[in-house]
Amino acid sequence: MGHHHPLPEAAAHGATPGERPDPAPTPLVTRVVVVLLVALTAAATLVGLVALWPRGEVPTNPDLDYAVAGATFPQGSVVSLTEPCPAAAPDSTDGGPVGSPDCGQLAVRLDDGSTQTVRIPPEVSRSGLRAGDTVTLLKLPDDALADAADQGAVIDGAYSFAGVDRDPPLLVLAGVFVVLVLLVARWRGLAALVSLGFGGYVLLGFVAPALLQGADPVAVGLTASGATMLVVLYLTHGLSLRTSTALLGTVVGLGLTAVAGVWGSDAARLTGVGDENGGLLQALGTEVRLHDLVACGVLIAAFGVLNDVTISQTSAVWELRAADPARSRAALFASAMRIGRDHLASTVYTIVFAYAGAALPILLLISLSGQGIDKLFLSEDITAEVVRTLASAVGLVLAIPATTAVAVLVAPPPARPA
Repeated sequence: MGHHHPLPEAAAHGATPGERPDPAPTPLVTRVVVVLLVALTAAATLVGLVALWPRGEVPTNPDLDYAVAGATFPQGSVVSLTEPCPAAAPDSTDGGPVGSPDCGQLAVRLDDGSTQTVRIPPEVSRSGLRAGDTVTLLKLPDDALADAADQGAVIDGAYSFAGVDRDPPLLVLAGVFVVLVLLVARWRGLAALVSLGFGGYVLLGFVAPALLQGADPVAVGLTASGATMLVVLYLTHGLSLRTSTALLGTVVGLGLTAVAGVWGSDAARLTGVGDENGGLLQALGTEVRLHDLVACGVLIAAFGVLNDVTISQTSAVWELRAADPARSRAALFASAMRIGRDHLASTVYTIVFAYAGAALPILLLISLSGQGIDKLFLSEDITAEVVRTLASAVGLVLAIPATTAVAVLVAPPPARPA
């Protein structure tokens, strides 16, 4: 009678020795539940788009025009520029430039062959502007000059400095970005670029017009994030149960972020008019609900980070399950959370420093003021940045365990012992 030799674990599960056994498939009931939840998310997003989509003419305001009627914006090449004028003393009554009359002058050869000399602010001179750069000037029509003279205004010529032509360097930088993405990520990189374009369309074609027409900013932010999420996730990562799981985790994270953003804005009594842009928007965009714009901005800014975290956590759960099909759900959750904690630690300070970089001028003003920390939050600019940062971090922190738990439930169940 021959001896019975137990099969190796891989062979017991139908795999050849040395190969990793395939995990058991996710139960049909679980798959159906996931599909239904994704369908509900898509339906809610569609309802939001139909209800909030801007109808009619988008509000505009002629007071935001760059110049008076009939003004033109000729372009030309910088011929020369002089040293910037010293700043006026703080107690100066006129506040105008001081020093030589020739300081802060920019000579520009226009496309029509003429050369015009205009005055430029000191910060433009110090930005690195040099001969050969392309700039845009503002030319006022003759009737506007006559009206200004009749009202006693002093106009320094028909031409003035409008700005630097920044299209060429931006196009070069964008081209380098696109080429690198395609070289490194290939087809998936192409899908990511298409998704990025779709996200830009949602912002410009839906979010901005809807807000200008007075739609609720939180509802607009959730709807825009939902529409972008549905397209971006499936287009970039493929139509699969794993991607659907990440989508559900992102939905949970967005909901938590919305709650934190709304509560933070309400508790801090934010008005939405923290700087001159907010004040201008309040005066000209009369339909915009400024109070809730902070929460809307939090949702849109947090979406990208949440997407990264939920995809990473879902992939970690699936890979851990494939590496050890017999691992229990509790052990699988614990292992995935160890990965999630490392990801969380790096992502949290990424969010903080991203907002800090955007608010760097505010940070410099904080240091310059020398006020105590308790006085800093009297400024709405500073408070709004803190609310944005903390609300995004709250949603992110809670999204990791939520996504991990959902992924553990949806991933293939533990393999039964042979």
